[in-house]
This record gives sequence, C-alpha cells and structure tokens, in this order.
Amino acid sequence: MTHSIKTLPLFSAVATALALQAAPADAAKKEKCYGVAKAGENGCAAGPGTTCAGTSTVDYQGNAWTLVESGTCLDIPLPAMADGAPRTPSLEALPRDLPS
Repeated sequence: MTHSIKTLPLFSAVATALALQAAPADAAKKEKCYGVAKAGENGCAAGPGTTCAGTSTVDYQGNAWTLVESGTCLDIPLPAMADGAPRTPSLEALPRDLPS
C-alpha cells in the first residue's frame, strides 16, 4: 500500500472526530421554546397526546416545543388566542392550547 492510502483512514477519523465535537457546541446555542410550534412541527415528546417529533395536533400547543436560537424564544411573535388574550411563548411547558 502506498503512504497516501494508509493515511486516508487516519484523516477520515480525525475529520469525523472534529465534526462530532462541533455538534454539542451547536446544540448549546439552541433552547426549547414552548407554545410556538404549529401542529405537527414540534420537537420530541410534547406531552400527553404526543409520542415524538411532529405529533402535536394543535397550533401553538402549550406543551409542544421547538428548538430556537438561545435567547430568542420570548421574542417570537404569536397570534392572539381565540378570546383575544395575548399568546406568549415560554421556556417551560404551558397549560394552554392543549388538545381536547
């Protein structure tokens, strides 16, 4: 085997290791934001009535979350609720807009 063929697996392993180290840094820049996901666009396990990602059935379901850039959750504009009350996002699950 030539020298370049022997080093290819080593370079591949190093590149993979570097890519895996970058993933946690990207995840750290995200946070769960509750009450902003449209039906079927939630992150995993939104609460009772859901099993995993994409299983929420109500727009802006209070216990359904989606990942957003850190520090932006509370600034996401949402439409008012049916009774005209303001609908706000949260960093914790909310008891509003739950499926019946």
